[in-house]
Amino acid sequence: MRVPHNTVQAGPSHGDEEERSVTGTTTTTCFGIRSDLLIPGRGQPIKNGAVVVEDATIEWVGDFSNRPANTHARAMGLPRPLRGHGLAFSILNDSSSYLPGAPALAGAVTVADLRRTLDAGFTSVRELMGFPCFLNPTYLPLGTSAWRVLTPDITTKYAGYLWPGIRDGYLAALSITGGHGDAHELPLCAVKQFGEAGGAPYLCDGVDECIKAVRTMVRRGARCIKVCSSGGVLSLNDDPEDRQFSDDELKAIVDETERSGRAVAAHAIGKAGIMAALRAGIKSIEHGCYLDEEVAALMKEKGAILIATRHIQESLLLDPSGFPEPVIKKIKKIVPLTRKNYDLAIQQGVKIALGTDTWNSNPEHRVAHGKNATELTYAVQAGLTPLQAIEAMTATAPEVLGKQAPKSGQLKAGYDADLIGVAGNPLDDLVFLTDPTNVTHVWKGGKSYKSPA
Repeated sequence: MRVPHNTVQAGPSHGDEEERSVTGTTTTTCFGIRSDLLIPGRGQPIKNGAVVVEDATIEWVGDFSNRPANTHARAMGLPRPLRGHGLAFSILNDSSSYLPGAPALAGAVTVADLRRTLDAGFTSVRELMGFPCFLNPTYLPLGTSAWRVLTPDITTKYAGYLWPGIRDGYLAALSITGGHGDAHELPLCAVKQFGEAGGAPYLCDGVDECIKAVRTMVRRGARCIKVCSSGGVLSLNDDPEDRQFSDDELKAIVDETERSGRAVAAHAIGKAGIMAALRAGIKSIEHGCYLDEEVAALMKEKGAILIATRHIQESLLLDPSGFPEPVIKKIKKIVPLTRKNYDLAIQQGVKIALGTDTWNSNPEHRVAHGKNATELTYAVQAGLTPLQAIEAMTATAPEVLGKQAPKSGQLKAGYDADLIGVAGNPLDDLVFLTDPTNVTHVWKGGKSYKSPA
């Protein structure tokens, strides 16, 4: 399906400029967008759809022929809708990333990461270890204390320092000493001091330290708390099947997080770590590689969401160069398991949100920022329809933030005016979303950041 390519203006009959209503010192910007096919994020696509935006908010969505009379929208149509690894630092626990000045270098590299992510059509992301990204380039001062954009769960907004340098605080993954978040090859005192100074990760052991860690993250501005409840693949000295944090520690983290209206996300690969996270009340399971029928049943009972992160796993299996042999062995073991268990999760009706664990700042790398939408292809391979996969990437993703979820991810009245236009119908061919060159238009908060020259 071919999609038209001109913008729609609301207001002046000549259509050359947006309508601006001025009352005192207040200026209101209103414009309309029309599309051959409008995909709202949740619900059925709308043929000949239209969206009316006022300032940073969506005011109306529906069939263009039923648009509100007072919009005067004249249709011309429109296409529808971070640590610096790989460049600033090496790919695995580069000790130089713990040195003074490293955050400034990472921040400089990350500006380009954010731009590529935005240009690929991702207006909001959830960042789970380093800093948040509210993807508006005007909020990205060069050299800010930023660590990395994982862009994992692709359409949520907040997480912890690039948000007001972007908005108030580092977010570090909480890890036990010697666990997945620890830098095993560095002196323990250096890792702890770095975490206390604002870096990632943050080590905590015992209930009291776990409570203090949550309060520290909240003080830094975190809107979500990440905890490593299992070992990991890229950490050297632990195993993905290892259980990390006790039941009491996890429950203390969840209870303290929920007291401030926040949600907890769990890095959880092995079954023991997944089940422990679910028992504690964690609603966001990242990776979930050892998911089986028992895990699926408990996830449905608890209303938990799976973020399978297949893109990074498949990419590292194709090219594990640069990693030590123990890590490569874990990659080769995990990926075939995840393929089967992702299929099972979808068959069993587990709720899915798409996330990538994107981490590389080298634009040529397979998991570079801006290639996030590749995750769609794995969701469809596992059994979702293209429309279901798009919903998992848009409408479902903000739900992992619970009460802190922004009004993002849906074209719906009252929601943020974050929209993209693409060069064809992604329900027919996902390449119109997975290839950033096919993303022709991007609006963030009602402001245009990408359009044809």
